[in-house]
Amino acid sequence: MSGKNMRQADLRNANLSNADLWDADLSSANLTGADLSNAKLFDADLRNADLSGANLQNADLSSANLSDADLSGADLQNADLSSANLSFAILSGADLRNADLSSANLSYADLSRTNLSGSDLSGANLSDADLSGANLTDADLSYADLFDATLPNGSKWTNDTDMTRFTR
Repeated sequence: MSGKNMRQADLRNANLSNADLWDADLSSANLTGADLSNAKLFDADLRNADLSGANLQNADLSSANLSDADLSGADLQNADLSSANLSFAILSGADLRNADLSSANLSYADLSRTNLSGSDLSGANLSDADLSGANLTDADLSYADLFDATLPNGSKWTNDTDMTRFTR
């Protein structure tokens, strides 16, 4: 299904497990509660898509455009989001345990109450992101940009912030 145009499609609760949707245009699609586990969505356009409550376990979303997408409460355990654009995305309450977010753009993203334990956020752009209440235990934040980010305890990141208190 590569390159398919499914812009604004209503795919609520659809079973798309293992689907091959790389490079697909799913912008503004309604994927609320959809099962996209193990789906191949690399390079997909998911701008403004509603993926709230969706199952994206083990999905390949590398280099996907998820800017302004709603992923609140989504299950993204072990998902590959490396180099993905998640700027301004809503990920509050999402489960991102052991996800690969290396080099991802998460600027201005709402990551409040998100479980990021064991996730790879190395080289990620988290500037102005909201991490209040997030679980960062064992997360890799090496070379991540946290400029003006709100930290799990509600404070703002500074050059003097010791992030190990959140990752241990």
